[in-house]
Amino acid sequence: MKYWLTTYLILFGLLLFSQEKKVTDSYFDLNYFSGNIALHNNDILHLITGRPEGIILSWNKKTFGREDWEQRYNYPDYGASFIFQNLKNEVLGNNYGLYAHYNFYFFKRHLMLRIGQGIAYNTNPYDKLENHKNIAFGSHLLSSTYVMLNYKKQRLFDRFGLEAGLSLIHYSNANVKAPNTSINTIALNIGLTYDLDEEDSEYIDDLEDEKFTERIKYNLAFRSGINQSDIIGSGQFPFYILSAYADKRLSHVSAIQFGVDVFFSNFLKELIHYQSVSFPELDVSGNEDYKRVGLFVGHELFINKMSIETQLGYYVYYPFDFEGRTYFRVGLKRYFGQTFFGAITLKSHGAKAEAVEFGIGVRL
Repeated sequence: MKYWLTTYLILFGLLLFSQEKKVTDSYFDLNYFSGNIALHNNDILHLITGRPEGIILSWNKKTFGREDWEQRYNYPDYGASFIFQNLKNEVLGNNYGLYAHYNFYFFKRHLMLRIGQGIAYNTNPYDKLENHKNIAFGSHLLSSTYVMLNYKKQRLFDRFGLEAGLSLIHYSNANVKAPNTSINTIALNIGLTYDLDEEDSEYIDDLEDEKFTERIKYNLAFRSGINQSDIIGSGQFPFYILSAYADKRLSHVSAIQFGVDVFFSNFLKELIHYQSVSFPELDVSGNEDYKRVGLFVGHELFINKMSIETQLGYYVYYPFDFEGRTYFRVGLKRYFGQTFFGAITLKSHGAKAEAVEFGIGVRL
């Protein structure tokens, strides 16, 4: 009942806000969701005690084709979201998250796919004395991603519309601090939309999408951050990654990559020492090199000044065995002009996250 009361209060506020006559090309939506925590790891079985529920409140800015990229992607929305989630377990606490998102449309704009990335705050993370059972979250601050697939119909009743669908919400601190088994929620959602304008602008459809070619570009990137091994209390350490790669644009929206990463992961120094003195059966001498070198292939999807980068790598220099030779990287890139970029990426080995990487680079 408290969620519907919150809904009514928010919608009343939106009605007052929308009295301004200026055209905004934007709308709000408010969804209630309820679902289950996915059992991706048997270690979190004791944390699954109920059906998590919460609300997703979003502001969305519509596009109408005034820029070429808007027409290429079928006039997507972009915006910001807030999520409150009650995880239905006192050990896990509650999560509050802020996100940036894109909405992509299919089937005459009735089917919407939303992808959001942001940061969340957990109210009750692991503590060795007060909350030792919470092995999902080792810190208050978490990286969070959510995906929503909705059937929606806007302006059913004046400015109000309806939507319903399926959501996936992921929380993890990406091994910034152990423990970190993470939580994934699969939920059904239903909600209302409210347009701030009396009517929509006209869609522009004048794109002459000629073939796009570009010479091979060369990139240098530096990434860094802090992380920790899975050994609780082993300490947080900085890491540094140097990357060099070439990319070739295949179209306005797509490019392929090939390159090399050199990893200086200081947490491995501590892990190597720990295993050498604590687990002689692992045959770790303690003198193994903590550095790694990997070759990777990748793809970049360009959306305006942003892009989504995905890479698959293989360690060719791998003196210490940690989570296998294959690694993955996925994340967001933001270009500043034609040459410089910043990036936030997640590096993992399969479903096991190693680090959140903050990077800067040049494309020449």
